[in-house]
Amino acid sequence: MTRIAVVVGSTRPGRRSMQVAEWVLKRAREHGGAEFGILDVADFDLPLLDEPLPPSLGNYQRDHTKRWAAAVAGFDGFIFVTAEYNHSVPGALKNALDYIYAEWNNKAAAFVSYGSAGGVRAVENLRLIAAELQMADVRAQVALPIASDFRDYTTFTPSDAAEQALQPLFEQLISWSTALQTLRK
Repeated sequence: MTRIAVVVGSTRPGRRSMQVAEWVLKRAREHGGAEFGILDVADFDLPLLDEPLPPSLGNYQRDHTKRWAAAVAGFDGFIFVTAEYNHSVPGALKNALDYIYAEWNNKAAAFVSYGSAGGVRAVENLRLIAAELQMADVRAQVALPIASDFRDYTTFTPSDAAEQALQPLFEQLISWSTALQTLRK
């Protein structure tokens, strides 16, 4: 069965990304069509990239890198849940993406973002990064404005539009994740 990870991209204290990721995971499991799990960047304690060789060589030296690579390798596609920090991606998520290479190749990516402008600028950056990592990003995305989808800017309360936007995201991601499996065999 196709396996898809919901990647929690912020490690910041008080982060909103876990609330969003849990919502995405619950809706994904209700949708079905794949096996879904969570990959929380915070669980891996990755320091700033400290591998002596470029990740594209696949010769990982550090135990934390090997653990991260093994976790990512087990999935066929990813839903990146990301905040927008200063018009871009949280540093912890960018660092986690940079750590490894082949484990991302020929897999599909979708994006659920949040921030003052719904996190769309972070997703613009993530699409460029995904392309360099040879990931196929799907068109559908969910953008969550912090002023309307978070009560008092803290408690996640998804709008009906956000709920509806998840369905095409799941459909596209499952299709692409399944199709790309043939390239990795």
